[in-house]
Amino acid sequence: MEIETLEQPAIADRLPANAQLDKAAERESMNAQRADKPAGKPPARRSKTPEKEFRISGQPGFVLHSYPYKETSLIVDVFSRDYGRIALVAKGAKRPHSKLRGVLQTFQPLSVSWSGKSEIRTLTAAEWVGGLLPLEKSALLCGFYLNELLVKLLARDDPHPALFDHYVAAMNQLAHDEPAPIVLRKFERALLKETGVATDFTVCTSTALAVDPQQTYVVDPENGPRVARAADRWPSVSGKTLLDMERQDYTDPITQSQSKQLMRFLLAHHLGGMQLNTRQILIDLMQL
Repeated sequence: MEIETLEQPAIADRLPANAQLDKAAERESMNAQRADKPAGKPPARRSKTPEKEFRISGQPGFVLHSYPYKETSLIVDVFSRDYGRIALVAKGAKRPHSKLRGVLQTFQPLSVSWSGKSEIRTLTAAEWVGGLLPLEKSALLCGFYLNELLVKLLARDDPHPALFDHYVAAMNQLAHDEPAPIVLRKFERALLKETGVATDFTVCTSTALAVDPQQTYVVDPENGPRVARAADRWPSVSGKTLLDMERQDYTDPITQSQSKQLMRFLLAHHLGGMQLNTRQILIDLMQL
């Protein structure tokens, strides 16, 4: 559905036909520039950046979060496939009969269109495209947790199409009742990888050798795995757990347990002190 927007026509700057230059040097310069041009009115000025660059249509996206803006509108935080996390103002979305009220919901695959180039763009259309089952019960809370991770760890206007695909896969897996801890660990690891802050779990930084499945390690958030020491306060994990995580193999219960503690530690570091509200709820209710 389309939201009405006001278009302002371009205004041409017109010069008088009988305009004369005062100085001879200016007259010669202008004559040289106009020598190959037909007489007539000068063209309208054009914007340095074409208008179409500021109009995006039919972009796949999901609503991560929204909050009120003025009396009848919303600011919507959207995760789009090709433009990353963006902020859009949905004008009139809070009005009782607005069709957007039922569309701008979390966990619904959308086709989103917007215009503008400022930090907050203007939503011009949003349509539900379907394809995913709704999240229910504990899966719904897990979905909110993933949304909070994206809001707090993704910079705006930073495209991550591969991460978008991971998000869609996670939503689909949660909707089909796949084990939530495994779905969350896979997405957390993918998030850190796609944002460029994950380290290689296959190489020990203290020895420069391949990680030994039988050895015990800690993971430096900035540098990667190293052999654990008695004085370490960071969570220790087996080399097998690190290799399992790199392969996305969480079938081993020990891998599940150790990866939970490790990812909690790594995320806390990269969040820089920001608290995850949904994470605490998940810990309390489900011990994920």
